[in-house]
Amino acid sequence: MRRHLHLFVTACRFDLIEHARNRLAMVLVALFIPSWVSLAYAVIPSRTVTFRLRATGRLLAPAGNQITQITGAINAVTLITGFMMFAATFNGGRFDRRLAMAGYPRIHLVLAKTTSLTLTSGTIAAYATAVICTAWSPRQPVQLAAALFCGAMTYGVLGVVFASLLHREVEGMFALVMTSVVDVGLQSPLASGGNSTAVDFLPTYGTMQAATAAGFTHTPLPGNLAVQILWFAGAALLGLLAFHRRTKNALTARPPFRLPWPPRHRQPARPARATSTTR
Repeated sequence: MRRHLHLFVTACRFDLIEHARNRLAMVLVALFIPSWVSLAYAVIPSRTVTFRLRATGRLLAPAGNQITQITGAINAVTLITGFMMFAATFNGGRFDRRLAMAGYPRIHLVLAKTTSLTLTSGTIAAYATAVICTAWSPRQPVQLAAALFCGAMTYGVLGVVFASLLHREVEGMFALVMTSVVDVGLQSPLASGGNSTAVDFLPTYGTMQAATAAGFTHTPLPGNLAVQILWFAGAALLGLLAFHRRTKNALTARPPFRLPWPPRHRQPARPARATSTTR
């Protein structure tokens, strides 16, 4: 039991150190979230925006800058968490393969990544909720934080999937950005009112519905949080399959041929001796 706990703690420490080394992500968490959320509240007009919340069927009329803060927070939280998990998985892929080849249990590696994702998502979601609460008071701040947490978990796993399937860092970042922009943009009440049935199949539908209800109603929406958890579970299954395939290939692949190092100095070839022939 102690051995398994030690392996798990060691793998968690490796993952957290990898996140701490990502200085760009730390800057984004510290500066981008409050800057983006505060600018949305200050720049967007405060006139009311009327739309129908699909989860409850109620007609809401919140201030435009407040609903923009919620959509902006969802966009920022999902992007940053997805970026952090993508960078950690993409840069640490070789290290994971080496650990697997050395006999490190893969279940401990998976549990460690899940733990680091949970801690990262919880911290970022709580921070974004606190920033929103400095501008105005949501009706259900706990549900708002839970919705942001579930969305961050979903995109964190998507970052792992993109890092496992794509071969270049630019491709993964572009896929994350475009997925989040299309996902949150189509659900924004300012853009389309969120009335189309197509938004029900977007990755952060549960997060958007639960967060909007948390901001402007007293109605709890555990069902929508459950829908978001299903999205997380589906993405996590893809991530597990990709991780299993990558580490399995590492276990079965033959090591590549490498030249000896340091190079051996070859002795100069001796000239062949002339042989005398007898007639």
